[in-house]
Amino acid sequence: MVKNLKTLVIIGVLCIACIFVAGCADEGAQNGPVEPKGTVSIGYVLWDSEIASTNVLKIVFEEAGYDVELRAVDAGPLYQAVANGNVDCTVSAWLPATQANYWEQYGDDIDLVRHNLDGAKIGLVVPTYVTIDSIEEMNDVRDEFEGQIIGIEPGAGIMQNTEEAIEEYDLDYEIVPSSSAGMAAELSKAYPNEEWIVVTGWTPHWKFARFDLKYLEDPLEVYGGEEFIGTLARQGLSEDMPEAYGILERFYWTPADMESVMLDIEQGTPDEEAAQAWVDAHPDQVAEWIGEA
Repeated sequence: MVKNLKTLVIIGVLCIACIFVAGCADEGAQNGPVEPKGTVSIGYVLWDSEIASTNVLKIVFEEAGYDVELRAVDAGPLYQAVANGNVDCTVSAWLPATQANYWEQYGDDIDLVRHNLDGAKIGLVVPTYVTIDSIEEMNDVRDEFEGQIIGIEPGAGIMQNTEEAIEEYDLDYEIVPSSSAGMAAELSKAYPNEEWIVVTGWTPHWKFARFDLKYLEDPLEVYGGEEFIGTLARQGLSEDMPEAYGILERFYWTPADMESVMLDIEQGTPDEEAAQAWVDAHPDQVAEWIGEA
């Protein structure tokens, strides 16, 4: 009798569990799984600044319910990809001077959504212990710099500006192509020993928070004046994905915002973790970008 009673109790418990599970399953079936709103592809160049902004934007899109694909390419192919519709957008456009040639070539087929950061700048950068202040003085101290300007990727707009600067100022220098990381590594190696070094530089960049640096004056304005970083989209994105396009229309931050993410990454935090930390620390700003504020 006791054995039969135990069996009945076990059967009863199992029945209740089955009813509970069925109820949950039914509720899930009614609500349905959360479907992503679509996939947004973001192209970017492998500069510290654009790695920071692109990873932040990726998380913002994901919080808004989108899947995101990141595609790293050089500047020229990036403009071509946006113009051809092979990527949806980028926040990596340095204008009006740095990437002027790419905008001239592809701009008619690209939607310039907005500035996403103002106050950007490019030029030749040296440590403050270097005793010259202008590009015009560089030939006088050629041996101190070993006749080299440390550059980044060959396809970058700033490299073309620097080739023009060598010609316009009649500099007896060669530009050494590298990468954003390679340029920063050379600067990091030279700085502690107060070795003279001149690099292609831009603001925002974490190196200005790490080292005492200055731009060499550019009286011929080869590098232009103040720049902005722009958000570009493929034509038709505003009609195809209006909510996603709205996020691009609202995405805007400051050089200090960007530099904080860049510095975390430079100090060893993985790209996406650094971006997530910034997003977590700025919920109101992110909500505004998404359109929830």
